[in-house]
Amino acid sequence: MTRQHPAQQGFTLLEILVALAIMAMAVVVVLQLFSANLQGLAASDDYVKAVIRAEAKMREILDDSDLAQRSWSEVSDDGYRIDASVSPVAGERTENLPVQLLRISLTVHWTKGVRERTLTLRTMKLVNRRV
Repeated sequence: MTRQHPAQQGFTLLEILVALAIMAMAVVVVLQLFSANLQGLAASDDYVKAVIRAEAKMREILDDSDLAQRSWSEVSDDGYRIDASVSPVAGERTENLPVQLLRISLTVHWTKGVRERTLTLRTMKLVNRRV
């Protein structure tokens, strides 16, 4: 019959505590990474909603057959504020032409927590000059 030495019978309390401490640190790191991912997903979701809203409003402005120089602001039910402006561009280059070049700028503002976020879209449109 072989006898085992006392050192080979199992783990000491110190070895178990060190293993638990290492495992606890690994779990904390994994949870922090998971939390950062969730925050990133929430922020990207807000930007996607703002882009969808801005593109829809931009299409609405571009489809306007009576597009002229003006500025306006509106607030949606879900807290987005949209500031839009239409202004002439390159007037000295197009003053003798039957068309006019307009710059359209649209900015969407929303608040997430304590920070205000913004997204801006800009484009240009060629329209018939008003007589």
